[in-house]
Amino acid sequence: MRHLALAVSLVSSSACFLGVDDAGGDASDTATTEADSGASMGPSSTTPMSGTTDASASADASASADPSASAESGPVTVSDSAGESTTGEMSGCETGPLPSPIPGCAPAPLASTGDVAQDCVDRINQFRWECQCLPPLARWADAETCTDDQSAADQSSGAAHGNFGVCNEYAQNTCPDWPSEPDIITGCLQAMWDEGPGEPFSAHGHYINMSSTDYTKVACGFSASGGGVWANQNFTQ
Repeated sequence: MRHLALAVSLVSSSACFLGVDDAGGDASDTATTEADSGASMGPSSTTPMSGTTDASASADASASADPSASAESGPVTVSDSAGESTTGEMSGCETGPLPSPIPGCAPAPLASTGDVAQDCVDRINQFRWECQCLPPLARWADAETCTDDQSAADQSSGAAHGNFGVCNEYAQNTCPDWPSEPDIITGCLQAMWDEGPGEPFSAHGHYINMSSTDYTKVACGFSASGGGVWANQNFTQ
């Protein structure tokens, strides 16, 4: 049975999420609230969003926030700057995933591979591994073209998650109107991780999606137009 899908965006003025039912249709209306102290569009942002969520989405998000629910311990595989795979066991991760992320964890971004989609996947896995000893997500390359197109459609309409589900994703994070692709890799993803675990989902949903052990793959898509960049990160099992 398909899990309730979760989608959230990170933007300076508002927060939103969307639930999708098993049939792929809307399970709830999009809820948008003005952020009391919204995440900045700059690369140094660590301020979480504020907002509300419905009971069903919150319950599912809480269930997926347990980092030890289905994680496997042991070495992880990541891509280095040359695109080669390397495997290693980080000190402190010998017993498997940590029950919660290391407070204030902000690892220096990895060197760019020259492939922004790979950089995005590597950065997500860097947070998962270095900040909580979580196993890596695989690059969902087959969905990247769809995720690029989806990001472009959302950017054109100005509506985050306006095309959620078209790439058969279970969950989605969105960075709307950031200055550049590198700013998204270094800034938006850091701000998402900094939300950490907790409730309500609208204040922690990005971290919940990034750290979930219910998902095994992620596709990163980008669209640049009019001086801004939109990016969706789509998660699937």
